[in-house]
Amino acid sequence: MNHSDIRIGTLVRMNGAADYIKQILPHGFESFQINNWKYIGDLDLTETAKQVKDAVADHAVISSIGLFGNILTDEQSRRDFARTIDHAKDFGCSIVVGFAGALDGKPVADAMPEFIRVWKELARRALDQGVKIAFENCDMGGWNHAAAWNVMHAPTYWDIAFGELPENVGLCWEPCHQMVSLIDPLPNLRKYVKKVWHVHGKDATLFWDVIRTKGIRGGEQYVFHRHPGFGDTNWTDIISILRLNRFQGSIDIEGWHDPVYKDDYEMTGQVHAMTYLKHCRGGPFIQNPTT
Repeated sequence: MNHSDIRIGTLVRMNGAADYIKQILPHGFESFQINNWKYIGDLDLTETAKQVKDAVADHAVISSIGLFGNILTDEQSRRDFARTIDHAKDFGCSIVVGFAGALDGKPVADAMPEFIRVWKELARRALDQGVKIAFENCDMGGWNHAAAWNVMHAPTYWDIAFGELPENVGLCWEPCHQMVSLIDPLPNLRKYVKKVWHVHGKDATLFWDVIRTKGIRGGEQYVFHRHPGFGDTNWTDIISILRLNRFQGSIDIEGWHDPVYKDDYEMTGQVHAMTYLKHCRGGPFIQNPTT
């Protein structure tokens, strides 16, 4: 037996996923989120899913699949997101992750009618197949007055979405995106934990000397994205909040952002993050006595 309620894994690009998984699986990853950027292309999702499941075997699980495009303005990306919903069960998962889309450069409020219309249709399609939709809340460089790719970048818009869309719509949550917006991630998680379907393992380091003396609009770096274990967040607290609320799922490390553990040190950083998260989870699983 193991910590089957919360698995620790990583993100994998869909193209070539099976071969990549075979190489990194021995490091101890317990789950994988399989992703595409914007489009699926000519990938055969049925065959890709079979290859991925064969690679994983009984050593790990596929936690979710994702497609990250601007669904509100890119028709091909929207069609491909629908395809991901249709093929989620082929991968053995029931969560599809992505951006909500935006009308780039326009206020979030301008996009909300189209956001509700598009995602009601996609969410019902997913609901019919027992699939959940999890919005990642990366701001993609956008603001309230000029969104970019993703209107679901702030709790204000989460509340609107959860009030208007079917119950299978939730969050792909991580502390990093809260911290970039200067939101304290722990009370944020406590408030929204019941709508968290998946967790990305990505942290941040905030430079409070810059924030306090120069603000965040002066062009000076005030935050770095980090692998868990190198950032400011105590992930023991995050996992405690998740477990207190009976979360069942995965924390999958979102790599390729850390400014230190990158390039030749990318997998060094990811495996350290995995080991750290397993420690925060409580270390090795210990079976209770039977008598």
